[in-house]
Amino acid sequence: MKNSMKKIFFAVLVLIIIAQFPAFAQTSGSPFQFLRFNESARAAALGGAFVAMPDDPAALFFNPASLWTVEEEMVTTTYLKHVLDINSGLVSYSNHKENFGAYAAAVTYTNYGGFKRADRNGPIGGTFGANDMSLNISYANELDSNLFYGVTTKFIFSGLENFNSTALALDAGLLYQMPKIRTNIGASILHAGAQLSKFDNVRERLPLDIRIGANHRLRGLPLLLNFSFHHLADQTDNFFQRFESFSLGGEFSFGKSIQARIGYDNGVRRATTESSSRKLAGLSAGVGIITNFANIDYSVSSFGAPATLHRLSLGITL
Repeated sequence: MKNSMKKIFFAVLVLIIIAQFPAFAQTSGSPFQFLRFNESARAAALGGAFVAMPDDPAALFFNPASLWTVEEEMVTTTYLKHVLDINSGLVSYSNHKENFGAYAAAVTYTNYGGFKRADRNGPIGGTFGANDMSLNISYANELDSNLFYGVTTKFIFSGLENFNSTALALDAGLLYQMPKIRTNIGASILHAGAQLSKFDNVRERLPLDIRIGANHRLRGLPLLLNFSFHHLADQTDNFFQRFESFSLGGEFSFGKSIQARIGYDNGVRRATTESSSRKLAGLSAGVGIITNFANIDYSVSSFGAPATLHRLSLGITL
């Protein structure tokens, strides 16, 4: 256990140090922001505190190392309803072979609807569209006793009218389980990569994200507590502001079939700057239904007065 704890502590320290270099600091202007919101309904209901979550195939979008803990062959899908006519979705397939490792393939997609063509003088007739897509391949295996690693490679496409851009990115993560005390610790770096082709001769950064978190199942109470720091690579005025983007969530189980969830994302709360618009910004909630062959999850997330997002996920055991 000591060696495993040293490895994950060293990895977390490296991630924090990386986030301090200006070359890795992430601003909010990336055209590939869609990579950040294709999450499952369960994860969204928990405020995005999912980097240390085991036994859930959708957790690979937060930490690919978690894929090793999913022993069943599964297909999962999520539908996300944004504001206006913006819609997102994902489909993933995952499997686990003891002598090979765990692997998964996934597709994420966002469509922004139709736009009327216009120039500086007004509408000129016709419409155009915009969409984003990511193709992902993941692999996870055991690094040490109760310590797992995982990586995901991504091919990313973003299109707007006749313009498009492509990119390659990598996710990497570690997950350490402590079953005796019912605790898991996770760390990951997401969307690390670069453009292959540019929109208009302007090179853009990918939305690099560094996450660190833990979860703990209480003794004698069917409650799973989750906490994580996220967006640790975002550009801030000082070091300690990086830790103002955090999430926490709780999942209460009613028997083996029903789960109720609630979460809070302080990063979303901070992004809603006007106090009159905040209201329930950052809060989320959801429910889950578990059967022998399928899991159904629903969540609602508030971004304050501007938006309320709904997600529906389905996981099927093959």
